[in-house]
Amino acid sequence: MTEARYKIIFDGQLMPDMALETVKENLARLFKSEQSRIDALFSGSPVALKRDLAEAEADKYLAALQRAGARVRKESEGPQLSLLATAEHDQTAQPSAAATSMNCPKCGHTQPQSSECSACGIVIEKYLARQAQLAASAPTAEAQAPASAPASPYSTPKAEVGEALPEHGPLNIFSVRGRIGRLRYLGWSMGMMLLFMLAYAIAAGIMAVVPMVGGLLMIPVVLGSIVVAVMIGVQRLHDIGWSGWLWLINLVPLVGFVFSLLMLVVPGTSDANRYGPPPPPNSRGVIAMAWGGLLLSIIATVGILAAVAIPAYQEYVQRAQDAQQFQMPQAEE
Repeated sequence: MTEARYKIIFDGQLMPDMALETVKENLARLFKSEQSRIDALFSGSPVALKRDLAEAEADKYLAALQRAGARVRKESEGPQLSLLATAEHDQTAQPSAAATSMNCPKCGHTQPQSSECSACGIVIEKYLARQAQLAASAPTAEAQAPASAPASPYSTPKAEVGEALPEHGPLNIFSVRGRIGRLRYLGWSMGMMLLFMLAYAIAAGIMAVVPMVGGLLMIPVVLGSIVVAVMIGVQRLHDIGWSGWLWLINLVPLVGFVFSLLMLVVPGTSDANRYGPPPPPNSRGVIAMAWGGLLLSIIATVGILAAVAIPAYQEYVQRAQDAQQFQMPQAEE
């Protein structure tokens, strides 16, 4: 008995709305082949991807490759000798007729080669293109299956789309990109203040000896402190989810003081926002610097209040004593 055998032919053509690089990647994963071999398939010359296939098996390969984006076709290889005679083979049509027939990829209806299905009425090329798009955008079924389950040789390869964000963003004090939390903002501000106070003291000492040189050194120290303060302030605003341009509100009298307090109080977003992933956890040094800065701020505030209140109280006491001394002689008269 004879049995019709088929081969799958590919001449480098793509399915509609499919990108060349996507199709190459899909074919490389489908055949588990090197990229150089896949590139050779797109030379324009017809290449037989599979040979000596039964009709049902050829249809499966045809559908899988079309879903991957390759416009392939099925061709007959002519009758082959078969040692087994079955009733199915006896009822098989002539090979030439089988070569000109096709199965609808949607309903399975067998009909002569045509661009439309006479049973369900679909346009076959558009239907296959739509199925390829859906397969590329759907989640990978192999990732949801158990690891022990064998992969189907006819399944369409799929790639993950998008770039995974890191768990934490990088830290860079000399940048307006990235995010920092409240404690890190307070700790960095404290460290910056101590460093620039030391630089101010050095420049002031040089200015006392050589005024010209000390004045020239004071300029980069002042500008550097302003630039670094702006950088870490912008990163703190990014952590909240606000634009860095809002830092300019700090320059407005009274309103800027309230806004600076908000920058210290308002918590940042726990997840990634439009400015990147959240900052890494605070180190012990940052925590110690932040609490030290907070303690020094409280001490400085209390000292300022005391410096204002104590002289006023002493002046009040002195006035009260003077008034009492002035009233005593009048009482004796």
